[in-house]
Amino acid sequence: MPPRPRFDRRAPVRELPNINDRINYPKLRVVDADGTQLGVINREEALEVAKDRELDLVLVSEKADPPVCRIMDYGKFKFEQEKKAKEAKKKSHQTEVKEVKMRYKIDQHDYDVRIGHAVRFLKAGDKVKCTVIFRGREIQHTALAETLLKRMANDLEEQAEVQQPPKREGRNMIMFLTPRKTPLIKKDKEETAPTRAVRTITTQPRAKSQ
Repeated sequence: MPPRPRFDRRAPVRELPNINDRINYPKLRVVDADGTQLGVINREEALEVAKDRELDLVLVSEKADPPVCRIMDYGKFKFEQEKKAKEAKKKSHQTEVKEVKMRYKIDQHDYDVRIGHAVRFLKAGDKVKCTVIFRGREIQHTALAETLLKRMANDLEEQAEVQQPPKREGRNMIMFLTPRKTPLIKKDKEETAPTRAVRTITTQPRAKSQ
């Protein structure tokens, strides 16, 4: 007996849909494209009806007695099913916690980079853990770290809500942001210039000298 190949390089067998000539049941309960019940008819007659309508005969319930088929545009039906599956996959996004680390003495360029990362994470529907790392005696400057985190929360207020305000955790200070569910409404403060009272002085006409 020849040795069994270590890997089977054959293409996987694809399950073909039960449509048209691949339906082998002699009797079928057929539903027309508009939902009309055509009753129980034989396979050849059902295929002829689908062909006349330039549509497909699709097996929708194999376990029924007799099996149920529907006349439809199978290509369009398959496209809509795949579209619904993609939308459902998007909605079932598993929220993750992404971390953005920095030092309280971070420069402007690196800070902008961290903001960009946080915006990307939030738009993807993930939470963001903002962490300020202390080294050595830097632990004495927790107030500066808290100020930095509050600044970040303010810069990200259009995309995020503060889930947990700045809090010291060991040698770090952390803050949690979550994607904003409701749009931020900013109230524009109209600066009105103070009105000054204008004093009007009435001058009397001078008398003409005679």
